[in-house]
Amino acid sequence: MAHLGLVTIVVDDYDRAKRHYVQDLGFSLVDDIDQGEDRRWVVVCPAGVERDLSATHLLLARADSADQRARIGDQTGGRVGFFLHTDDFDMEHTVLSQRGVEFEEEPRDEPYGRVAVFRDLYGNRWDLIETIASQI
Repeated sequence: MAHLGLVTIVVDDYDRAKRHYVQDLGFSLVDDIDQGEDRRWVVVCPAGVERDLSATHLLLARADSADQRARIGDQTGGRVGFFLHTDDFDMEHTVLSQRGVEFEEEPRDEPYGRVAVFRDLYGNRWDLIETIASQI
């Protein structure tokens, strides 16, 4: 196994999710393909890694059932489930804050790097993190 290619995030609406990840979080849209029957293949990723096959991308999958809808925003039981790495924490934190991303806490320094938790549009918890090179 070479890498983890896609991670699914269950969302309520393709366009709403796409706007949030692209406009608010600064991700790039990789694919938005109509699959028929009101289904789409919507893939986003951090800007700059669109065609990097070793980078993990997000599949924004619209919930199709009551069970799936119940998991929107709580796919990891309230734990931080997603980790957005950056080489410039302070700049990225400032940009995300200016775009309306709300952080749960002030940035903090940990033995593994600088980090702050935020929630996406749906309530999924993310770490914005600049790791110490040896601690990835």
